[in-house]
Amino acid sequence: MTTCNATQGHPSFFILQGIPGMEDKHRWMSIPFFSMYFVTVLGNCMILFTICTERSLHKPMFLLLCMLALTDLGMSTTTIPKVLCIFWFGQSEISYQGCLVQLFFIHSISAMQSAILMTMAFDRYVAICEPLHYATILSNSRIGLIGLVSLARAILFILPMPILLQHMPYHAKHIIPTTYCEHMAVVKMVCVDTTVNRIYGLVVALLVVGLDLSAIASSYVLIIRAIMRLSSKEAHHKAVNTCTTHICVMLISYTPSLFSFLTHRFGRGIPAHVHTILGNLYFLVPPMLNPIIYGVKTKEFRDKVTKYGCWRKEPITIIRGQKLV
Repeated sequence: MTTCNATQGHPSFFILQGIPGMEDKHRWMSIPFFSMYFVTVLGNCMILFTICTERSLHKPMFLLLCMLALTDLGMSTTTIPKVLCIFWFGQSEISYQGCLVQLFFIHSISAMQSAILMTMAFDRYVAICEPLHYATILSNSRIGLIGLVSLARAILFILPMPILLQHMPYHAKHIIPTTYCEHMAVVKMVCVDTTVNRIYGLVVALLVVGLDLSAIASSYVLIIRAIMRLSSKEAHHKAVNTCTTHICVMLISYTPSLFSFLTHRFGRGIPAHVHTILGNLYFLVPPMLNPIIYGVKTKEFRDKVTKYGCWRKEPITIIRGQKLV
C-alpha cells in the first residue's frame, strides 16, 4: 500500500510511464506515432486552408468540417508531442498544473467534437428531409453560434474536473501508467475517497456522449425514413452517399472514445500496454482519417483540393498554331 501525501497536498509533478512493459520499444513505436501525427497535421491544415481560401466552400457543411479539423488538430496536439518527448528523450515528467491543463483540454475538445458530430448529423437531416428550408434553418451565422455554444458547453462541463482535483492529496508514488493525463488516470492517483470525482465523470460522459449519440441516432432514423420514400434511384443514391461520409467519421471518432471510457472504469483484465496503445489511437486515428475520408467522399471538396496539387492539368488553348498554357 502506497503512503498518502496528505500533508503536502498535491505533488509538484507526475511521471508519465509511457507504454507499461514496453519501455525498451519506445524508440521504435515513435515511428508510427510521428508518421500518423504528421499526416494528421498535414491533412487537417489542408482542410482549413482550402475552406478558408475558397469562398464557394463557405457553406454550413464545410464550416462544420472546418470546426472538426480544428478539434482534430487540438486533440492530437494536446497529447502526441508529449508522447514523442517520452519516446525520444525520456522526458516523462509533467508538472502537476500541466497535467490538469492537459486533462482539461483532452476532455473539453472531446466534448466539443461530439457536439460538432451531432450538428453534422442534423445538417444531413435538414439537407435531405427539409431541403427547401436548408438556407433558413442552417445559415453560416447560425453555425458560428452553434460553435460558440458547443465551446461553452464543453468548458462548463469539463472545468469542474480539474477544480475538484486541485486540492486533493495524492499517493507518494505519483507514476501515471500511460502517456497522457486523463481524468480517471489522475483520479486513481488520489489517496482519499474519489466517489464525487468518479460520479461526476460518469454523469458528464452520459450527458455529453449519451445525449449527442441519441440525437445522432434520431437524425439518421428520420434520414433513413426519408430515403426510403425517394422514388428516384439517382436521388436515393445521392442521399445515401452524402450520409456515408459522416457515418464513417462518426464511427471512427466514437468507437475508440467509448472504448477508452469503458476500459478506464471496467476493463481491469485488459493489460496496461494494450489499454495505453488503444487509448493513444484515439488521438491519432480519427484525426488522421477524417481529412482522408472527406477528401475521397466529398466531390466538391476534392475538386477544390486538387487545385493546389502539382497533378492539376492546366487548360491548354490553341490560337493560330500556338499553345497558350
